[in-house]
Amino acid sequence: QVQLVESGGGLVQTGGSLRLACAASGRAFGNYAMAWFRRAPGKESEIVAAINWSGGTTYYADSVSGRFTVSRDNAHNTLYLQMNSLKPEDTAVYYCAAATTTALGVVPTLYRYWGQGTQVTVSS
Repeated sequence: QVQLVESGGGLVQTGGSLRLACAASGRAFGNYAMAWFRRAPGKESEIVAAINWSGGTTYYADSVSGRFTVSRDNAHNTLYLQMNSLKPEDTAVYYCAAATTTALGVVPTLYRYWGQGTQVTVSS
């Protein structure tokens, strides 16, 4: 069992930055690929970024590539999402998720454990 708790969300102006964190507890954090998903009002959930077990391989959605950076600190069981140049369309609830494999994936069904989410609001 893995428990995930996100933090770092909030209200920011267009062009601003936020850093989300996801603290993991339970089974060995370093064994799992991790990802960030988001769900905006009235829209389906979408993957934002994913990272393999070691941090050596990452994936970004086209909409955030070049602006967001995913990273992990396995020694401290924490996943991060650095978000720069934020836009109003980035407004959503952001969720971290843990897979049961070491390799990353982009579909939600690959991820067994989910956090409760943290709200990110970007004002125009």
